[in-house]
Parts: sequence; structure tokens; C-alpha cells
Amino acid sequence: MRKAEARRRRSSLLLIALATSFVLVPFLFWRGTWFGRALTEEELREYLADEAQPRHIQHALVQIGERITRGDETVRRWYPKVIELASSPHAELRITLAWVLGGDPRAEEFHRVLTGLLQDPEPMVRRNAALSLVRFGDASGRKEILAMLSPFTVKTPASGTVAFQLPIGTPVERGTLVARVETGRGIHDVQSPVSGTVQEKLAQDQSSVTEGQGIVTLAPASEQVWEALRALYLIGRVEDLGEIERYMKAAVAYMPDEVQAQAQATAREIRRRSAQASP
Repeated sequence: MRKAEARRRRSSLLLIALATSFVLVPFLFWRGTWFGRALTEEELREYLADEAQPRHIQHALVQIGERITRGDETVRRWYPKVIELASSPHAELRITLAWVLGGDPRAEEFHRVLTGLLQDPEPMVRRNAALSLVRFGDASGRKEILAMLSPFTVKTPASGTVAFQLPIGTPVERGTLVARVETGRGIHDVQSPVSGTVQEKLAQDQSSVTEGQGIVTLAPASEQVWEALRALYLIGRVEDLGEIERYMKAAVAYMPDEVQAQAQATAREIRRRSAQASP
């Protein structure tokens, strides 16, 4: 009787985790952006087709995502148009799309698109796609999720002389200017592709750098660590425990208490699954 009750409790916890962990909040990627105004069906059609104003398309996507979350079946009529956005040249739209597609784990067409987005050149697209795939019971984005727990290296898009714009310890968002590279033919801005905190400069200020060279490492933002740990609660493996256990230590800089608590819960769940699977 006690064993059956324990199994029911574990099942309930997993369902709660699944329901709450991957309602992927767009504020991780769109802080300061508000798309709360409800759109009519006609406005949705117009906004989704407005290629001249990507923010209109983004607004429509967010509205569709909210309707999917509410269980509004009528929104399925927009699925074909939503899927077309996977080929958009605008990274911001692909990031939002990867979040929206995680809202309906019954839609196999969404599953296929998310699998393709794991190969996107933008790290934030890949990360959102990996998290969304967990909703489908698909762990194929596990390596991308694990990468969210480690420092990210920002690379220069051009060769030239680098001038850093931020001191170590500065928090950054996606799109924050971290350096400029003077090429002799102009200046290239180096913007952060992810959120984080400037951890280390890999080149001297005003030194020569070559295209593709890593120039800055960013410690991961606490929000992305939390999301990754919650995903690993469901798909993590024993070999992932080393990365996870680093966040169980109270001394981890700048990480709030809930990150440490989630790391502990994730490690316990992985060990429980491993013990259950052992003969």
C-alpha cells in the first residue's frame, strides 16, 4: 500500500514538473517587450503576413502561444502559417517560434520543426527548441540544455583590433554590445548572443584578433540555469550529475536560492530513476 502511494506521489510530482517547467516564458528573451493586446482573427492574419514589420509577426506568435496554452483548439488553423516562420531570416522570430511550438506536444508537425531548430545558428533558438522538445518527451536537445549550465564563449565576427566595452562582472542580455572590432575598413559590433555575466576576457584590450576567435566568456544567467535544471529533472542522466551538482553549492556566485534547491531536486530525481532502472 505504501509503495503504491509513493508511486502515486512521484507520478504527481512529475506531472507538476512537466506542467510548470516548460511553459517557456518569453521574458527570458524579450524583456521589456509587451504583446498583451488581444488580436482579432483578422488582425492575426494581417500580422502574420506583415513581413515588413517583424514585431507584428512576433506579437501574433505570442498571442497564438497564449491561446495554445489555454487549450483553444480554434488556434490550430494558424499552425501551417506558424510553421513557415521556421525559415524566417529574423532570429527574434525563430526564438519566439521555438517557445510557441512547445505549447502543443500533441502536434507532430511542431515536433518535426523543433528537431530542425536544434541546428539553428542562433544559440537562443537552439536552447528554446531543446526545452520545448522535452514537452514532447524528446531528449534529443539534452546536450544543448547541458550547455546552458556552462560559460558561453562570444566570438568575434571579423579580424581586427578589439576594444572591449564592458568590465568583468557586468550582467548582459542578448544583444548587449560587449566589444567592437576595428578592421581598417570599418567597425564591427560584437553583441552577446545570450544572457549572462561577463566572466573573462580572452584577449587583451586593443589587441589583434582573428575572425571566429573567442574574446569573452559569459557565466550563465540564473534564469537559464534554472530552466536547464528543470528540464534535466525529466531527461537528465547520471553522467550529467557533475554539471548539476556544481549548482548545489551555496557558494555559487550570483545564483539565487531557488537554483540551488532545483539542482538538489534534479540530482535526487536522476539518482532515483537510475536506481529504479538498475537490476
